[in-house]
Amino acid sequence: SEQIAGDPFIELFERGALQQVAVYEDEPFSSYFSGNTVQICPVGALTGASYRFRSRPFDLVSTPSACEHCASGCSMRTDSRRGRVLRRLAGDEPEVNEEWNCDKGRWAFQYASQRDRITTPLVRNPETGEQVEVSWADALDYAARGLRECVEGDGAAVLAGGRHSVEDAAAYRAFAAEALRTGDHDFRIRGHSDEESAFLRSHVQGRPMAVTYADLDRATAVLLVAFEPEEESPIVFLRLRKAARKHGLKVTSIAPLTTPSVTKTMGSLIRCTPGGEPAVLDGLELPAGAVVLVGERLAEVPGGFSAAARLAERSGAKLAWIPRRAGERGALEVGLLPGPGARDTSAIMMAAAAGELDGLVVGAVDPEDLPDPLLATEALARVPFLVSLEVRRSPVTDVADVVFPVSPVAEKSGTFLDWEGRERPFEQSLDNGVGMSDQRALHLLAAEMGVGLRMPSVAAARELVRERFELRPALEPGAPVEGAPTVAAPAAVTPTAGQAVLATWHWLLDDGRMQDGEPHLAGTRKAPRVHLSGATAAAIGATVGSWITVSTARGAVTLPLVVADLPDGVVWLPSFTPGSHVRTDLGVGSGALVDIAVGSAPLAEAPADNAGTEAGSEAEAHTDAVGASTPASQSVEAGSGAS
Repeated sequence: SEQIAGDPFIELFERGALQQVAVYEDEPFSSYFSGNTVQICPVGALTGASYRFRSRPFDLVSTPSACEHCASGCSMRTDSRRGRVLRRLAGDEPEVNEEWNCDKGRWAFQYASQRDRITTPLVRNPETGEQVEVSWADALDYAARGLRECVEGDGAAVLAGGRHSVEDAAAYRAFAAEALRTGDHDFRIRGHSDEESAFLRSHVQGRPMAVTYADLDRATAVLLVAFEPEEESPIVFLRLRKAARKHGLKVTSIAPLTTPSVTKTMGSLIRCTPGGEPAVLDGLELPAGAVVLVGERLAEVPGGFSAAARLAERSGAKLAWIPRRAGERGALEVGLLPGPGARDTSAIMMAAAAGELDGLVVGAVDPEDLPDPLLATEALARVPFLVSLEVRRSPVTDVADVVFPVSPVAEKSGTFLDWEGRERPFEQSLDNGVGMSDQRALHLLAAEMGVGLRMPSVAAARELVRERFELRPALEPGAPVEGAPTVAAPAAVTPTAGQAVLATWHWLLDDGRMQDGEPHLAGTRKAPRVHLSGATAAAIGATVGSWITVSTARGAVTLPLVVADLPDGVVWLPSFTPGSHVRTDLGVGSGALVDIAVGSAPLAEAPADNAGTEAGSEAEAHTDAVGASTPASQSVEAGSGAS
């Protein structure tokens, strides 16, 4: 825990026969990697709350798998019994996750067995407006007829979220091109831009393994831009920490505040106001052998990807893109990024909301992830014909005309591509006979429309992907890249009295639907807080423990104050956690101007724990900037012999 993850909360107390595992009495065992202590515990003194006493290891059926929660690409083992997944363990993969994984990958698998699981196709009765259960044959027939009418009218588009396997993503791409005859498709269910599209085409697509985990081990320096590794790609964080401890790797982060990733990698911070990243990048020089890691959040910084590309060319550094979702690299490689002249996610939603689109095929999309959730909700409700492929009930299925139940990762086979572009295959663990893969459902739907996708099985889809995949030459360090973006950064926004520039990103454990059904894991989520500098807090009359309201014309978020080492005039909020759904509540993203003021505690709420810190204590500010875990329910508990 302390050596690998940098979380020194668990220790061996006493000596000899009296030695026992214990935690500090005044702090909870707060770690994203606590499950690893369970897996390597040699005597079973530590056990996971969700699995304890539910089965003997020899009663389990084990299947090799890959994690579906982020782009780290962890090798996993899924253990099931009597048609239910009971536990997941980290696999031993020296080139990727070594023998570790994060708690989200280990315990967030109950989402697929919730009561809102869709088990039968649904079709909306045109007379009553009610969704009714029908056979697969009837649902396919109804959907095919509806989509054919859309193609003949104002057309249809495809939105496939970034969590699909390569095979499923390829099926969405083929279905859009061949069945719907459109190039309007996208996988970026998040902030995105044309600049990002140009960067992905020029620097990432078709260049697998251009930067690898081994490159992080060997690098002289690593620069993180719009990327918080412990929250957004935990295994990348572990490798950076390992390289920093063992080889003296210099890790530098361009961010608005000191985060746990900075501290635990013994790194340095270039403090930056959101939107100021291009100017910082243009002023940097990197040593030979450096690596630049950019996160997907850079898409919301105009000029950010352009500046990162210039820095890589100028310094000869290797440049890699690390998205949050497990399926984004695969979706990019199979062509789900819209081509020139085609509509991206935002344009598709605006067209649907304006009545300029007759149909939508949507898979694995949560409107709250989109840049404007209210616009997305309006668009989905207005589009004349909506087909949804989903595992569970959602705001999309609620307004869909046809709903096809599809299988979660544990119930199908497939492949992810991690951020490196490395294949991460997984095998089917369960066969509950409830749904089918997205790829299989789209193959059948296309056939009903008279189109052959040639993807009747995972094996066939995989072979087709390999036939069509274009491998491009590796980028030469320092060489100019054809098609690289050249977007100029706009002038910086300047907050006035009572305003601040918003900084925000997702925590690893948040309100995501794929974490549903695991209360022990949810009990370890960080408590949401508003973060301000001491001077900014004083300017609005706030003190430690104050409740701060962050607002826009759309709405407001009110949370307790934490004083952190932010630039003055900047406010930080977690993007999507209980009490802080930034996209929905505020209608804006990182870099926007928001209003800040002292507020009052919401009804029936009070500060959960020692929320604030003294403005002058940067170390304490860092501790609370992480957010405190609630000790009432932990994902790891002590068994016999443990304190």
